[in-house]
Formats: sequence, C-alpha cells, structure tokens
Amino acid sequence: MTDSISFFAPGDDAAMLAAYKDAQDNFKYFWRELSWEYRRIIPALDMAAVKVAFMQQIPGEEEPLVEHMWVNDINFDGDTISGVLINSPNELTNIEEGDEVAVPLNQISDWLIICEGQPYGGYTLQVMRAQMDDEEREEHDTAWGLQFPDNGAVYVVRNQLTEPQNLEEHPMSKNMEEKFLEFLQQHPAEISNADEQGYTLLHNETIAGNKTSVALLLQHGADKNARTGSGKTALDFARQLNWQHLLPLLQN
Repeated sequence: MTDSISFFAPGDDAAMLAAYKDAQDNFKYFWRELSWEYRRIIPALDMAAVKVAFMQQIPGEEEPLVEHMWVNDINFDGDTISGVLINSPNELTNIEEGDEVAVPLNQISDWLIICEGQPYGGYTLQVMRAQMDDEEREEHDTAWGLQFPDNGAVYVVRNQLTEPQNLEEHPMSKNMEEKFLEFLQQHPAEISNADEQGYTLLHNETIAGNKTSVALLLQHGADKNARTGSGKTALDFARQLNWQHLLPLLQN
C-alpha cells in the first residue's frame, strides 16, 4: 500500500474516530461491490482492501499498542471480515505480513476500492489529507496515483452523484435478473441448499443487499426463516447491515 505501512492517530482524535465509524457503517457497500467482483469473468476493480486495527498488549503498558494495517482477499459472512494481511507491522510482534486474519466489523477502521482510477471509501485517508498542506497533499495523491474527491468527500458507489439509485441497489443486481431467474429455474435445489455454516443463497444475497435477487428467491420458495449455524435469518442480516430496502421483502 502506498499511503504508508501503518498509521498512528491519537485515541481521542474526533475526526479519525468519526471516520472509523463511517467506514464501519458503510462497509456493506464495499462488500456489495466485491461480491459482484467475485462473479465477474473480467475483473473490474483495481484494488479492494480493508484497514484493520490490530492490537497487542505490551507488558508494563496500560494501553495496548495499536497499528492500522491493510487486509485484502476479503470475505464477509455478515458478522466477520476475513482476509490476508498485506503490511509488515512496525511494532506489533503478534502478527506478520501474509497472516490470515478474521475480525468483527467493529474492528475495521477503513476500506478502499479503486475502480478505473477512482477511489471509493478511504475515510481515514481523507482525514489525513485534510491535515496536510497543499504540497503534502499533492505528494500523497501522486504516491497513490489517484485523484481523491474535493473537500474531503467520500463516495461509496460508482456514479453516486449522477445515479443516486445505485445507493439502493447495485446495477448488476438489476441487469442480471433474467440470468439469475434462469439459474433458479435450472437449479431449483440451490434455492434451499445451505453451506457448512448454514448460509443459503437468500442469506448471501441479503448480506450483499441485492433486492432483485432476494425478491426472486422469495418468489421461488426460499425459506426466509432459515437460520445460519449462528442462528441468524436473512432478516437479521438485513437489519444488522441496515439494508432498509430489503426489510419489507423479508418482513412480509
């Protein structure tokens, strides 16, 4: 990663704490995009990574040592984010570059998608940029090779300003409706099949916020009361991730 291997910020930095919270609240958009990326034959994303707060308690120290480092090869089950650490820690000794990690959503501090040279997410990067002078900011942006939005703005979906409907549903969810319907008709067993953790297609499409897919699954008999191994229904995940547009489908 080019912003630096890790960064340190005061624990009471209000702007940075707000950035962490925004990144966590909007992580669902990161996962929605990445879940579609995994289905594409030709990749569309230049990069997709999550910044995680790693901690280690040092003997004799009251507060744990914290480093924020990037993780890629991301998977998400609605509760836990897993991936591979791509930074070398500056001071932590309890984790190494290349380690597989799994953390709860509230342990991430940022996420970043780069598509066609445009950044999405990057909440902490915008906070840091705001603290730089013009020369430092130019050097930072050149190092990343990106044109960050002006005035510290953070976008979470492509064409967010001109096509705000993309905030509710990913365009591919709508465009793939016919193909998904064909899939369900050709493989009806997939509607009720569950993986080893108890996740069905309905769980996975709900976690990704795909309204069209969720509606089709329900129309074809998907059991909205099916529970994962941890006891969660699709509605539980819709509420947990605040996918408001899915609640009417799953509640009725």
